[in-house]
Amino acid sequence: MSRELSRLAMTVLHPGFDGTTVPAWLRRALGEGLGGVVLFARNAVGARLVRQIRAENPAAVVAIDEEGGTVTRLEVQAGSSFPGNRALGVADDVELTERVGRQIGRMLAELDITLNYAPSVDVNSNPANPVIGVRSFGPASDLVSRHTVAYVNGVQGAGVAACAKHFPGHGDTVTDSHLALPTVHASREVLAERDLPPFRAAIGTGVRAVMTGHLLVPALDPEMPATLSRAVLTELLRGELGFGGMVVTDAIEMRAVAAMLSPGEIAVRALDAGADAICVGIATEESLHAMRDAIVAAVRGGVLPEERLAEAAGRVRALSDWYAARTALREKARADVDPDVGLEAARAALTTTGAATLDRGPLVVEINVRHSQAVDPATPTGITAALTALLPGTAMVRIGPDGELPPFDDRPLVLVVHDAARHAWVRDVVAKAVAARPDAIVVDTGIPGPPAGAAHVATHGISRVSAQAAAEWLTQ
Repeated sequence: MSRELSRLAMTVLHPGFDGTTVPAWLRRALGEGLGGVVLFARNAVGARLVRQIRAENPAAVVAIDEEGGTVTRLEVQAGSSFPGNRALGVADDVELTERVGRQIGRMLAELDITLNYAPSVDVNSNPANPVIGVRSFGPASDLVSRHTVAYVNGVQGAGVAACAKHFPGHGDTVTDSHLALPTVHASREVLAERDLPPFRAAIGTGVRAVMTGHLLVPALDPEMPATLSRAVLTELLRGELGFGGMVVTDAIEMRAVAAMLSPGEIAVRALDAGADAICVGIATEESLHAMRDAIVAAVRGGVLPEERLAEAAGRVRALSDWYAARTALREKARADVDPDVGLEAARAALTTTGAATLDRGPLVVEINVRHSQAVDPATPTGITAALTALLPGTAMVRIGPDGELPPFDDRPLVLVVHDAARHAWVRDVVAKAVAARPDAIVVDTGIPGPPAGAAHVATHGISRVSAQAAAEWLTQ
């Protein structure tokens, strides 16, 4: 194994790790040329952690999923300071979206994070979608496209690279790719008119990275998921759409691809298809070296052209160089404090029917559903905390699919649901509660169904500021 070939293989591998400090094996890998590291909430991300990474490899691409709304890695415990994409799409103010993107970029710039795996530019055309939903700006291609441009310009205007995902579009799916391989049953014409325009818009505005979706799209490739498809990544994304930046895979331990192949085989096939960086949600020294060795063996065996591997590594370095050249822009962003933009956007996104004013602490019943695998399980809806801050004495109970409603007393009743339109059992529980208490207030933090209760509040996403906006409206 030549040192240069091994270093090229290490450059394209971007793993996550367990723990809140950089483990010794990862330090060694960074010293051997590891090209990037992915950070998650489990790492308790802070400036000290990033400094540990950069001490070993200053040019490493440090990446994170900080979409705002439901998907946050930095603000899991309290909830995001920014509403997610769906709320921004409902508000439909591109200047506001750009300001939100700028402040998210500013937050990452303060930590010296290179790349934000955001925004999700999927067009959520299927209301039953279990994994995109409120992570999308909305169900219409033109809406998603214009907010994609605004968000990308905001993040990159703060000197942090943005990443449009999940190519070629995860919006028309009924399967979560964390769990199995989704299929997009759409013609090339529909894809061109509906799913691809936001990616075209992102590329047109200079997005630095695109993330692949683990999706089978038979109209483009009837056999291989997009992540492993030359037709999708090289012919369509590179050729037809003209993207010249870094292509990164979605995490390769997701079952959509992990059920098919070993990590090493996925890495080799993704690189051969046209990917430049292999995102690994969590790795060990053993698994990292196994992937490195698989890439080197594929080059030596003529399966993966060395020129393709060198090209991929070059694109990783180019993204790192882009970031390094924008120190002044990040310094300017750090001074560009817009502290209330998240709450402003959340208020603008709030939609309500009926009327209700809470004047004392209510009983909050969280009719709970597990959010998608992309959402950290610790992420709170925030409604109870926001109401408690305004109305001491607020109480909360949580019920799941097999739970029973608690006995009601004379306290005001608030029912908190998420994506009621997708879950029949949630709608049934709400109907039962409203029948017993017609004065109940319903707060939906996802894509809402038909209004229910004396008052119905839709936040269009989960975040600390979305909860605060709802609590303000309920106590005005």
